[in-house]
Amino acid sequence: MDYLKLADRSWPVLGRLMDGHMYLYRATHGLIGHRIPGLPPMLLLDHVGAKSGVKRTAPLLYIRDGDDVVIVASKGGFPKHPAWFHNLRANPDTTVQIGSERRAVRARIATPQERERLWPKAVAAYHDYARYQQRTDREIPLVILERR
Repeated sequence: MDYLKLADRSWPVLGRLMDGHMYLYRATHGLIGHRIPGLPPMLLLDHVGAKSGVKRTAPLLYIRDGDDVVIVASKGGFPKHPAWFHNLRANPDTTVQIGSERRAVRARIATPQERERLWPKAVAAYHDYARYQQRTDREIPLVILERR
């Protein structure tokens, strides 16, 4: 079975589920949606379209690295980076909601040395990242969100 094609066809339904998740997360100030059993914690990433200028929000798993937050641009192992990754490269100053906290951040791609240190932590938090990396030829970037 080609899971990538299945996920691609499922995207409209997944998008609606994520919209509901984001609504509950925001409405409950992270009480619902920040922690889901069996998954690392989730944040809400605001990002502005690189071409469109439209503000969007994406729910993403994250890991902590000191005061920084690290997100993984895996897109489930798809050949292309997620749209939010391109948007952050064009507009790195943004905000995230982590539980009830709203935080101004600046996004940057982890250096090779940081990635070497952080990738095992990401995989330990969510084992599927290793499978996603095997599924694609691109190196899955780690994005560090530094407090502004």
